[in-house]
Amino acid sequence: MKKVRLGIIGLGAQGGAYAGFIKEGRVPNMEIGAICDIDPAKKQESQEKYPEVPFYDNYIEMLESGDVDAVVTCVPHYLHPEMGIESIKRDVHVLVEKPAGVYTKQVRELNEYAATKPEVKFAIMFNQRTNPLYQKLKEIIDNGEIGNIRRTNWIITNWWRPQGYYDQSEWRATWSGEGGGVLVNQAPHQLDLLQWICGMPEKVYSNVKYGYQRDIAVEDEVTAVLDYGNGATGVFVTCTHDVVGTDRFEILGDKGKIVVEDSKKVTIKRLNKPENEMSASMSMQDVMRIFMGGSTDDIYSEEVLEFGSAWGVQHSAVLENFAAAILDGTDLLAPGSDGIFGVRLANAIHLSSWLGKEVETSFDEDVFLAELNKKIEEEKKVEVK
Repeated sequence: MKKVRLGIIGLGAQGGAYAGFIKEGRVPNMEIGAICDIDPAKKQESQEKYPEVPFYDNYIEMLESGDVDAVVTCVPHYLHPEMGIESIKRDVHVLVEKPAGVYTKQVRELNEYAATKPEVKFAIMFNQRTNPLYQKLKEIIDNGEIGNIRRTNWIITNWWRPQGYYDQSEWRATWSGEGGGVLVNQAPHQLDLLQWICGMPEKVYSNVKYGYQRDIAVEDEVTAVLDYGNGATGVFVTCTHDVVGTDRFEILGDKGKIVVEDSKKVTIKRLNKPENEMSASMSMQDVMRIFMGGSTDDIYSEEVLEFGSAWGVQHSAVLENFAAAILDGTDLLAPGSDGIFGVRLANAIHLSSWLGKEVETSFDEDVFLAELNKKIEEEKKVEVK
């Protein structure tokens, strides 16, 4: 079988993991075409682990070498759009890591350029979209099984990071280096899944804490209230200082409710008839019977599903799908153009907290960029510890 020759830009934790997956044969339609990193120590590591693979310290040279059919960008967030554009420009297929970028203006430039060359495959590493649990959720919502969404709640606080994590390098948890904290580093998958499954909110009002429990400039505590524009609302909570952590996602519809616990267990309660009809037709005697612990069989049915997924399976699935799209024209599970939605949501949450007011998710991109640049300038005046 023909294989896609993948160039890995950045041999850090993520790039190293992908190289390992491919070498172990977990991605049967892909092989390592080349590796690129600006760190000299990575060259030695690459030559020891992958002696037959060409190594580059300049990604443009790798793109033009003829050694790769496609690349994955395992680099700081700000660089994803630039590297994506340069790859597509040279007819090299590109899989960008999440998030697609730091701010929507730069991601939009990537999307618009990619649209001019549709023959070049452009994907994003939203590996959670391959998770059968979240695929099932999307199917249920899309099929209307719990009706129209009334409310969403996601508490995702199991991203605990000690101070030592942030002290590993000067660029980490900075506005100039990462462009944010938990929203751009740990939680992009949940922001993507939230809008992918439930739709994009129209407005956001947020309370965000910067350096709340860690000695960092960026956010480590987020509470955002979402307005979907049709009466439905939502709450999104995340942080990096909860050592116990919670992962609980609830979706309430007018015909049922879904509760996801720890991204493993899903409880689906489907109402026998829409809640509005129940409200209009039930007697107070029936209501009291429910409140007093009576049977709910005539109110709703309950289905419980449990899922398990070993580490690396989802990432490998995205790589395999990306290669299949290149080789056979298979539809992408996570088209690169979708990356802008989660970035937009993160930007809106930041902007709301900076301006102290509710903002639309269709905010002025220049206003956001100006506020981000203010944060970067303020950061330069603070001594790095």
